[in-house]
Amino acid sequence: MAPKYDMEKMELRKNFRNVWHTDLSHSIQNDTPYCCFALWCAPCASYLLRKRALYNDMSRYICCAGYMPCSGRCGETKCPQLCLATEVFCCFGTSVASTRFLLQDEFQIQTTQCDNCIIGFMVCLSQVACIFSIVACIVGIDELSEASQLLSCLADMVYCTVCACMQTQHKVEMDKRDGKFGPQPMAVPPPQQMSRFDQAIPPTVGYPPQQGYPPSGYPQHPPQGYPPMGYPQNPRPAYSQYPPAAYPPPPTYPK
Repeated sequence: MAPKYDMEKMELRKNFRNVWHTDLSHSIQNDTPYCCFALWCAPCASYLLRKRALYNDMSRYICCAGYMPCSGRCGETKCPQLCLATEVFCCFGTSVASTRFLLQDEFQIQTTQCDNCIIGFMVCLSQVACIFSIVACIVGIDELSEASQLLSCLADMVYCTVCACMQTQHKVEMDKRDGKFGPQPMAVPPPQQMSRFDQAIPPTVGYPPQQGYPPSGYPQHPPQGYPPMGYPQNPRPAYSQYPPAAYPPPPTYPK
């Protein structure tokens, strides 16, 4: 039984809204050379894909991407390259699935129903082939042994083909992540600043910088049709030009 934490992750993956750039049934068409490489050299492809999924930073490596009980207990920090090589050769299927879960959780990708059917058919066929082999060993009937061998060969062919398509799907998704299909998606714009009433000067967001104006924000020259700024050229007449202080004249007395 899976731990509660893993069950919660599985439930969260059901709510993901993104999908793979290519599904398993079309991954061969999208990148045939890499699919052939993943088919004939599957552990090497798994090693390179995991390293690329970690952005080529092996200091972030954890065995099985942290999805298995052995994760973090295999001395990954001392020699991550050796641990990853051991993982892809000794636990190839788990390494492919771990890389898949890592990409799904990072980009919130869900697996389509068609992909689920293909993966489920691969797993069921492998289990049936294993059961037939055990029964053939116990019973010892030649016809049953031949049937079990044929079924095991078919299960291995399906397993290798599906894993190659799955790794090609991962590679195409990381090509999309790295912008190899065109320009990378536009980044999220920064949040806009809202002017507040308690601010002395509202922020100048979304407006072009004003040129030709002093720091105070006022024009250097007054608008046309208005008198020039400053005081007039002719000052007010001095106080001496007005009548003397003895104004009005004193009254005259009769002689």
